[in-house]
Amino acid sequence: MNEARIDKWLWAARIFKTRSVAANACKTGRVTVNGANAKPARMIKVGEVIHVKKPPVTYSFKVLQCIEQRVGAKLVPDIYENVTDAKQYELLEMSRISGFVDRARGTGRPTKKDRRAIDAFVDPVMFGFDDDEMFDED
Repeated sequence: MNEARIDKWLWAARIFKTRSVAANACKTGRVTVNGANAKPARMIKVGEVIHVKKPPVTYSFKVLQCIEQRVGAKLVPDIYENVTDAKQYELLEMSRISGFVDRARGTGRPTKKDRRAIDAFVDPVMFGFDDDEMFDED
């Protein structure tokens, strides 16, 4: 097969869990082929580079085979080559390290983990004070 629909290929290559999720990603502009936005029915060919935005990372894949039937996970290296920039993986690691990325600022109370992090940050010992010195009045 020389060509394949991009939504079917994204699903068959196991980049997205379902074909409808892959089609929705194409419709919302999160999938580009050679720099141009791709509609779900766009036909792709061998050698094209597909960029998929899964925040906070943009993955890049070079098409090695055009398939429309899902394959086993062991066969995925024959389908595409991952050409994602190393900086994207650093960005992913940074977002995993910082725990505040998932929750938007000002959306409700801090979680127990957030509160403990705040308490550790604001701890008076950190500023060189003992508990007794703070409340002593000379």
